[in-house]
Amino acid sequence: MSTRFQAVRRTTLLALTLAIAGMGTAQAEQRVIRIVVPYGTGAVQDTIARAISEELGQALNASIVVENRAGAGGTVGTSQVARATPDGNTLVLAAASHNIAGYLYKNLSYNPYKDFTGVAYVGNTGYIILASAGLNVKNTAEFIQAVKAKPGGYDYASAGNGSASHLGMASFLTLAGAQMQHIPMKSTGDAVTELLAGRVQAVTAATIGVTAYRNDPRVTFLAYTGKTRSRFAPDLPTAAESGLPGYAFDSWLGLLAPAGIPAAERDKINAAVNKVLADPKVQTRLSSLGVEAEAKTPAQFQDLLKADWEAAGKLVEASGARVE
Repeated sequence: MSTRFQAVRRTTLLALTLAIAGMGTAQAEQRVIRIVVPYGTGAVQDTIARAISEELGQALNASIVVENRAGAGGTVGTSQVARATPDGNTLVLAAASHNIAGYLYKNLSYNPYKDFTGVAYVGNTGYIILASAGLNVKNTAEFIQAVKAKPGGYDYASAGNGSASHLGMASFLTLAGAQMQHIPMKSTGDAVTELLAGRVQAVTAATIGVTAYRNDPRVTFLAYTGKTRSRFAPDLPTAAESGLPGYAFDSWLGLLAPAGIPAAERDKINAAVNKVLADPKVQTRLSSLGVEAEAKTPAQFQDLLKADWEAAGKLVEASGARVE
């Protein structure tokens, strides 16, 4: 083997070795961002986090890992994020129940408003009020009339004490001046099962959880809880239109970081999320989940969180709910 050939061979091998080492370093140094979902798989936040994770990873040139940390109404996973380093690598996919927990749980280890920063708003989802077909009512006004005629004689199920489905119905009944017995279940699916079986007379559930039952003869869709009709069910009136003026209940969805995240990092993630939300494929994906996607600046999202924090206190107080 000639000396020249050996030199060329050594040079080639060195180049390949450096290239492979460079690839390994680049892969090893790729950023990993954890999105904590404080509920189990299949929950609304879980489905939404997974619906945007691939495109968000591409936009940030990072590996997005969705982690389910369920327990205690979402407070277990959320508390872990509150204690995380505020570097943008640990986020929580939160909803309106995030702020509600601050008033609902007496000994919460974090403050939902003060200990978090709004990074990126994702969208909004509303709720639907359903009644058992056995109640024989066609709209919200008839439902209220039936319930008032038998104070405390009917039951409604929810995803658990203090859940959004509990507080949504509790505030509805308070405004209507009506009484029903609350039957807390472990999940929205369990609550809907009770309704379908006729063991309870009503349920308030997120749109994504009940659209499949729109034509089920065992239930009657009474109203949408948002301020305006949902584009996912435009023929379904709002509760305000259908018999309870002044009632509105819905939920924001968004990514929060531990308080103290650098503004530059917050803005970077916000821009990436807004880019993802503009993707037609993502818009279609979120629409199929009953989410009305919308881009907001960090300042706009923080203003929303402040208003929601104040509203959550009034909602919990009106419902009388408390978890020790």
